[in-house]
Amino acid sequence: MNGSTIVFYLLSLLTLTFGILAVTTRQIFRAAIYLLFALIGIAGFYFWMAYEFIAAVQIVVYVGGIVVLIIFSIFLTQQTGEELPKQKMGRSLFSALAVFCGFALTIVQVLQHSFKGDTTEAISPTVFNIGTKMLEVNNSGYALPFEVVSILLLAALIGCIVIAIHNKPVTK
Repeated sequence: MNGSTIVFYLLSLLTLTFGILAVTTRQIFRAAIYLLFALIGIAGFYFWMAYEFIAAVQIVVYVGGIVVLIIFSIFLTQQTGEELPKQKMGRSLFSALAVFCGFALTIVQVLQHSFKGDTTEAISPTVFNIGTKMLEVNNSGYALPFEVVSILLLAALIGCIVIAIHNKPVTK
């Protein structure tokens, strides 16, 4: 086992541990901090693969922007030390079913892909080449996936705000 393999396993352990902690804790502020460390682990993968630009974007946008926005919204809307209410069994089962369906869909897609070597020449990961690929709208471009990820982030932020809003009891 060489050093690169050890770094991979350490980053995997860091990312998976904090990702699981982020979704299982009942304290919302701790969940945001665990998410922060999970995203740092993902940035570590990008650094490990020598994609410094993508790693920097991961840190600046997700760690520096999204997580700070989530923490800020928590501070504005709720007491940070309070625990979230225990979820009903129906919601937990539905969540587990959704995770299983997403995992099954991913496995089906991976098994259907041939993963044969591409005949096109690999491009160097420079800022210019990444920007060109991000803006292309043809089959080799990433404009559509980029927009889908932005919609996913918007949905995550809306979900964070909905979770973080403190429901006050209605008085008559």
